[in-house]
Amino acid sequence: MTENKFIGIIPARYASSRFPGKPLAMIGNKSMIQRVYEQAKKAIDTVYVATDDQRIFEAVQQFGGSVVLTDVNHPNGTSRCFEAIQHIDGDFDVVINVQGDEPFINPEQLNELKALFTNPAVTIGTQIKKIDSPENLFNSNIPKVVVNKQGQAIYFSRSPIPFLRNVPEQEWLLHHSFYKHIGLYAYRKEVLAKLVNLSPTPNEKAESLEQLRWIDHGFTIHTAITKFETIGIDIPEDITKIPKEWL
Repeated sequence: MTENKFIGIIPARYASSRFPGKPLAMIGNKSMIQRVYEQAKKAIDTVYVATDDQRIFEAVQQFGGSVVLTDVNHPNGTSRCFEAIQHIDGDFDVVINVQGDEPFINPEQLNELKALFTNPAVTIGTQIKKIDSPENLFNSNIPKVVVNKQGQAIYFSRSPIPFLRNVPEQEWLLHHSFYKHIGLYAYRKEVLAKLVNLSPTPNEKAESLEQLRWIDHGFTIHTAITKFETIGIDIPEDITKIPKEWL
């Protein structure tokens, strides 16, 4: 079996209702996008930023990163990744969609995701992490996932799933292992081309979770369990919560 060739794409929009210009926000002495890029490069040889903004484009060039300009009207990061690889020379087997607002992503997470693709049957990969607090279990901003014995995702939801009948909610974590979804994706190149042409589905619209569209259309999502916690930056105040020793 030949070894897979990976490319990491970091979608980076300038416009954000909660944090305009987020990729260029300074975290210590480096911009957020530079930190994400440098972390990704520790696990993936070829990494590109895919942006819709000239300011981000120039900032990436200034720190020596690889970057491509993409259309401003993409509905999601998956679509932006697909356009980006059309502009990049090279023969890649798997595209890894790296979140542009997680400046301290652990390279080992990316290696765990890459390892899924040693199985030729894996076409889409993502990560999950065991939930260890009731606050996270019942937080609708944290998507939950149920997987089968083969590690394939059955369903994603903003509600706690599965429902534990006849067990008080405060005891759910004592009786069952629940998992949250880590929004890190990898796709075989030929499958990514199919995903961007799928029509939205009722489940996706109800939960506002793009990955449900893929399941509804018959695609299989394999999962890798990680122990690493991700720290996303959603609003400017989140930067002030970053431990100083990380900077």
